[in-house]
Amino acid sequence: MNQNQDCASLVPQNRAIPDWRDGRLGLTLGGREFTLYRQADMESLWAGLDREDFGADEHMPYWAELWPASVLLAAWLVAGAGGEGVAGRRCLDLGCGMGLSAMAGAAAGGRVLAVDYELAAVAHAAGNIRENALDAAVAVMDWRHPACAPGVFDIIWGSDILYESRFYEPLTGLFRTVLAPGGRIILSEPWREVSRPVWDRLAADGFGVTRLLRETVAVASCRSVISLYEIRP
Repeated sequence: MNQNQDCASLVPQNRAIPDWRDGRLGLTLGGREFTLYRQADMESLWAGLDREDFGADEHMPYWAELWPASVLLAAWLVAGAGGEGVAGRRCLDLGCGMGLSAMAGAAAGGRVLAVDYELAAVAHAAGNIRENALDAAVAVMDWRHPACAPGVFDIIWGSDILYESRFYEPLTGLFRTVLAPGGRIILSEPWREVSRPVWDRLAADGFGVTRLLRETVAVASCRSVISLYEIRP
């Protein structure tokens, strides 16, 4: 795996992004103001899960929280996506969650489709996109069955989506199918022991992998070391 030099910090290092206040959180990334809203926190949604939600297709409410990896990805998009930019490009946001990275891509001029497996996440992301007066499409989509035309996206991104090895095959299959020639994939991931083999496996499977940057990002009481990777077929 290639490694670039870590660049200037994209997320303020001297303070954590504040916690939710009355279901609302405001943050500034690259000079752009974003506001996120939520109707329920992850803990209350977790308490309401049924036993069936813990089956093979887990329906965990991870989407109901703002995670450090999504903050770094959004900051990178707003800052110009490594100099290449996303303006006018067809962009796919995988596992959109609350919609922050979709909003960042739309604010930077990208033609964004934000998808998630969970209907509740997609509905929530759509609300946040609308409240911020941004233009991005949303859809429910299962990675295992991508409902997109082949070769349609110039850039695909996702944050914190490789936390289980069972996601590897569906995601790489999707990358090979829907990424346009010359396109790239950007993944923002916290350091996890379980994810370490992924990067070597991608290289062995014919993908070029470059770590673009690494930062410590704090959101309320959650502080993580996040790496941003560029992947090219």
